Amino acid sequence: MRTFAELRAIAETHKGGARAVDALMPSVLSQDQLKTKPDDRYLSDMARRVFRAGLKHAMVDAKWPAFEEAFWGFAPEKVQLMSDEQLERLATNPAIIRHLGKIRSVRANAAMVMEIAQAHGSFGAFVADWPVTDIVTLWATLKKQGSQLGGHSAARFLRMVGKDTFILTNDVVAGLIYDGVITKVPTAKRDLQAVQATFNQWHGESGKPLAHISRMLSLTVFD
Repeated sequence: MRTFAELRAIAETHKGGARAVDALMPSVLSQDQLKTKPDDRYLSDMARRVFRAGLKHAMVDAKWPAFEEAFWGFAPEKVQLMSDEQLERLATNPAIIRHLGKIRSVRANAAMVMEIAQAHGSFGAFVADWPVTDIVTLWATLKKQGSQLGGHSAARFLRMVGKDTFILTNDVVAGLIYDGVITKVPTAKRDLQAVQATFNQWHGESGKPLAHISRMLSLTVFD
């Protein structure tokens, strides 16, 4: 397996130097910043991720002000009380994306956010305090307790809100296969744990966030 220093050197060669590579690193928030983010913003980003899945992000984002209005600013305590009839009416609203399954997921995820907030003080505290050395279990938790957060959605939601996480893009998977960590797209728990252990090792070598290591690894793969 390559060292982090080797990954960095390859990425800089591919992208034209250290400055160019640094400019491509994603934003990661501190624990305090994650804790101060209101729960309605977590629910909004969670819903936006669900609606982005399979659609052009720019199209979803252009409609997001209408979503904010339709779901009362994504206040979890209000959204979780929406009736089936209210959700069905939203599925006829031309200002938003009329996908009833995804619309219903917003209410289900509001209930999850409320339940977790009651146990941890806030949903943001739950996210902030989760150890990044076991981020794949947070993915699994969100998938199990939430709605339509399977596949890459949990990891991409966490990246959206600023929680440190790697994302298993095609290039990242290709890099992990090259390094002999996995042999195919990891879905089994054992393979995901092997990936987590590898990222933990690179993190230990470099002190860099998992999100930066993930991006660095992707840059070692030619387009």
